Amino acid sequence: MSYAVLAAFIGGAAAIGGYKLLEHKTENASLEEKQKVYFANNPLKISSAGAEDFVQAAAAVSPAVVHIKTTYGTSNRQSRSSSPFDMFDDFFGGGGGRRMQRAPRAASGSGVILSEDGYIVTNNHVVDNAEKIDVILTDKRRMTAKVVGKDPNTDLALLKIEAKGLPVVKMGNSDNVQVGEWVLAVGYPLDLQTTVTAGIVSAKARQIGILAQDQQQPLTEEEYEEYMRSGKVPERAANQSIESFIQTDAAINPGNSGGALVNANGELVGINSAIASQSGRNEGYGFAIPVNLAKKILDDFMRFGTVKRGYVGVSFRALDAEAAEQLNIKDLNGLYVNEVVPNGGAAAAGIQKGDIIKKVDGKIVSDAPDLQEKIGRMNPGDRVKLTVLRSGQLRDFNVTLKGESVNKLASNANSGSKAAVSAGASFAPASAEQKARYNVKNGVVVTSVQEGKAFDMYGIPQGLLITSVNGIPVNSAADVEKALPQTRNNMVNITGVSANGTISYNYQAK
Repeated sequence: MSYAVLAAFIGGAAAIGGYKLLEHKTENASLEEKQKVYFANNPLKISSAGAEDFVQAAAAVSPAVVHIKTTYGTSNRQSRSSSPFDMFDDFFGGGGGRRMQRAPRAASGSGVILSEDGYIVTNNHVVDNAEKIDVILTDKRRMTAKVVGKDPNTDLALLKIEAKGLPVVKMGNSDNVQVGEWVLAVGYPLDLQTTVTAGIVSAKARQIGILAQDQQQPLTEEEYEEYMRSGKVPERAANQSIESFIQTDAAINPGNSGGALVNANGELVGINSAIASQSGRNEGYGFAIPVNLAKKILDDFMRFGTVKRGYVGVSFRALDAEAAEQLNIKDLNGLYVNEVVPNGGAAAAGIQKGDIIKKVDGKIVSDAPDLQEKIGRMNPGDRVKLTVLRSGQLRDFNVTLKGESVNKLASNANSGSKAAVSAGASFAPASAEQKARYNVKNGVVVTSVQEGKAFDMYGIPQGLLITSVNGIPVNSAADVEKALPQTRNNMVNITGVSANGTISYNYQAK
């Protein structure tokens, strides 16, 4: 045997042995570590980066995007059919307005394989309450999946199937995604086979209120009475959703949810989650969860089975011209601190009410999604540097994030008065888009209506954009809460706007 042949034999044996060693070590590794090993041995070979030819990217990604089929028991199917994740009727105002719809129907969605041993990311709303979850691979194999973890606050879920040697989509860096960049959406829309659509990134850090609608719930009378006695806000009352979507005009339809949004290099940059539509089909507005946020959530699922969140410990309001005028300040950019949680991380660091958060770890923040996504990637005990404007001067504060137990803000609950409990509704600030649509300067959106309460009894719909309560302009749930008791002759007046113009409701306060 020649020296060359012997050297080749030894090198090959060493490579195989090294691979087996790495394979053994990755059994309990994070998804990111599993991917490093996989792509070290299976490098992507795509040359179309930035070009309009996506053949190689589509070919690399499609085999690792799976079809998810779910089945439900009678009770679960009943609740699922009326879930706000399936259809938000008249989210942007009354009859005939745009509707927010979750991309899959109840029993079908998509998923993305992230490791060759069977870890799959999808949306929480694709698998929530399912009694059985089937994963259909592109080679037509059908496997039953188990849920490793799921989180309604980010609409992410991690599944596991028992398989080896699966194709994998490489996770990219969503921070590097640029507005105007070409992207592909890959999934199983409308129960079709694997479908690839192309478009551009239309916007980043979009907050559309779709997760907050499901999370915010008004207090029951019993919960309100307990709150008044103890001052403790029920945990479920606080909205902890994180929305910082990548917006794209790549066609996304029902069934695409949980599928892949990838760049021209074939790298995963987002998990497709929602569409904005009048018809329930694609109309050019799709939304995906950034993969950098997903990495943290999925890692927590693997380590703990749930999400461990760190909190700054403040409530805040994003500044614009209208907010600055109301607060009597000159700044139009940043996050105005409304309240500081006692014993929270911000309080310990010296953050005060009235401070304006300008930067997080040196990066400028101008809206809620900027801060929420950055903090959403961190854990309790992590340190973050906040740059705030106070008395005309920028100051840096190092905040150690606290766990959920200390993040109870009374201002986060739609409670505080008997009138608010009687109304039986919850509210979220209207977005700039919604206010521009109806040519109004202020408003809140009704995000839920409780059956049997005043809003339900008098036909005040979920999705209505309310501009004033009892003649008082409103911009937040707290504004509504304060205005509801300010009645004339014990009559509550709700004024809002819809596609049909200004609309008014009146009912007698209890």
